[in-house]
Amino acid sequence: MPVPNFQSLFRPILAFAQDGSEKSIRDAIAAVAKQLLLTEDDLNQLQPSGRDTVFENRAHWARTYLEKAGAIKKTRRSHFKITERGKKLLADNPISITAAVLRQFPEFLAFQRSPKQPQDEQIQKAHGDAVNDADVPSITTTPEDAIQQAETQLNNFLRSQLLERIGQLPSKFFERLVVDLIVKMGYGGSRGGVVEKLTKSADEGIDGIVNEDALGLGVIYLQAKRYAPDNTVGRERIQQFAGALVGQGASKGVFFTTSSFSKGAIEYAKKIPQKIILIDGEELARLMVLHEVGVRAERTIAIKRIDLDYFEEIED
Repeated sequence: MPVPNFQSLFRPILAFAQDGSEKSIRDAIAAVAKQLLLTEDDLNQLQPSGRDTVFENRAHWARTYLEKAGAIKKTRRSHFKITERGKKLLADNPISITAAVLRQFPEFLAFQRSPKQPQDEQIQKAHGDAVNDADVPSITTTPEDAIQQAETQLNNFLRSQLLERIGQLPSKFFERLVVDLIVKMGYGGSRGGVVEKLTKSADEGIDGIVNEDALGLGVIYLQAKRYAPDNTVGRERIQQFAGALVGQGASKGVFFTTSSFSKGAIEYAKKIPQKIILIDGEELARLMVLHEVGVRAERTIAIKRIDLDYFEEIED
């Protein structure tokens, strides 16, 4: 099964601690993973940062939210106990516990509410205003998951913009773009190491040649076709490209397009002796974003964490 969202872990973590004894978060994570029948692949799925796994990250956030709601209390580093409130939550919610359930507790609302300016805090205290639901954003994911979802949405929009812009420019521009991308990906060494176009009498549909390695021991031939999104590249185009490779005595090629490839084209590329990589519009845009071709960073957000080494106890 896929890794559950962090709210789905509230009740299993509480249930693991329901006997009232001190529990470690490590043992809780292992027990909940076993209860949910998660596979090794599920448990090894990493966060985009590569620092920790998705499941462990969500379990730690679940523990934090339960602690802020007063359902558990920290006993020492990485250890906790269930509280009377936590036991009541288990009894009152036999199926699941969600963030909406935790919103009944003032401590949790205070933890979740939007940060206020000092002046707002003073005004609120002066009027005796209590923290209320209106101050608290709805919770559906962990902060890391929310960032990842936002990044995915932004990149999807950016990729669609890239393909739209490429479609508005001449085919010559697309051929240059492909060369720039190949160089950014580490092939050819430099732009000067790529032959952008053969002579018209001998190109046979080849749009560029790039060295596979710095010494030029391998050569890759390129073809770039800018098509409208609904103009699918069929098998015959790949056959022509494969024939051009044979004519050049080449065995490797990359076919770039702004549209997509038919099923027949994909299957044909897989079974021929020549190694032909097919890059459709979606993959092209993804590679452009990844290697920063035609895009630039607008701003960088630093995600900061506690430096555990700094807070290590020092022996006298």
